[in-house]
Amino acid sequence: MVASCLSPTSLYGGYLRRCFTASGLSSQTIDIDHQTSIHFWGPTTASHKPVLLLIHGFGPVCLWQWRRQVQFFCADFDIYVPDLIFFGDSTTTSSDRTEVFQAVSIGKLLEKLGIERYAVMGTSYGGFVAYHMAYMWPERVEKVVIASSAVNLIRRDNEELLQRAKLKEIEDLMLPRTAEQLRTLTSLAVFKRLPTIPNFLWNDIIDKLYSDNREEKKGLLKGLTLGREDTPNISPLQQEVLIIWGDHDQIFPLEKAIELKEVLGEKAKLEVMKKTAHMPQVEFPERFNAIVKNFLCA
Repeated sequence: MVASCLSPTSLYGGYLRRCFTASGLSSQTIDIDHQTSIHFWGPTTASHKPVLLLIHGFGPVCLWQWRRQVQFFCADFDIYVPDLIFFGDSTTTSSDRTEVFQAVSIGKLLEKLGIERYAVMGTSYGGFVAYHMAYMWPERVEKVVIASSAVNLIRRDNEELLQRAKLKEIEDLMLPRTAEQLRTLTSLAVFKRLPTIPNFLWNDIIDKLYSDNREEKKGLLKGLTLGREDTPNISPLQQEVLIIWGDHDQIFPLEKAIELKEVLGEKAKLEVMKKTAHMPQVEFPERFNAIVKNFLCA
C-alpha cells in the first residue's frame, strides 16, 4: 500500500478539492434526519442564480466525477454536488439500499437548504437517482439531464454487461478489488485506449477510491429497483429531459439511450457524443458542457 503522503491518488484528490474551492464551493455535511447525514459541496455564499444539482455515478466520490462541470457551470448556476449515501462521508443507519432512498435523501437535503426549484443532472447510477427525483417532485425539478444512465434497465442488460466484462458478479466490476478488475471497468467506461499503467497505481486507486463501505455498496447494487424485470419499470416524465450518451458506451450501450428517449415521452431529446464511452463528461468535457448548457439555458 502506498503511504497517503506519497499516494498519487491522494495528491490528485487534493488538487480536485482546490478546484471545487476555487469555483466557490465548500465542503459541508448536514443531518437530514435522525438516521442520515449527507456530505456535499455547495456555494460558500448564497446568490440568486438558478440551482444545478450534480449527482455522481457508482464509483469514486463526487470530486472525481464532476470537476470540469463544476468549473464550467459555476458562473451561471449555484451548484450543489452531494456524495450519495455510503460514498465519502454520507452515511445512514437505515436499512434501505434502493436508489429511491438515495433520491428521497437528496430531496431532503435540498429541503433543509431551503432550495425549492432546481435542475438535476445525474450520470450512470446518479441518473437513476435523478430520474426518481424528477418523477416524485415535478413541481421542484425544472429540467433533467440523464447522462449515460439506462433508467430503462432490464434483467437481460445486467447479464449482457457481465458477459462483456467476462465476470460473474456485478460487484466485481463496479467495486473492483484487483488491478485487473479495475482495468476491465476502465476499458468498458473509456473510449480512448489508455497508456500502460503499472499495477501499483491501479492498486493505489482501488485503495483510496473503492475500498470504503464495500459491503454497504454491495447492498446498493443488490437494492436497485431498476433492472429486476424483463421490461422497463419507469414512466414518462413531465419535465424537459436531455439524454446525453457516448456512442461507444459499453456499460449501457447506445441502444438503451434510443429506447429511453421513447419511454420518457415527447419532452425527451437525445444527444449522442461521438468517440466517447460511458464518461463523456470526462472524455470531452467542453462538448459535453456546451450541450448541457444549451439545454439548460434554452
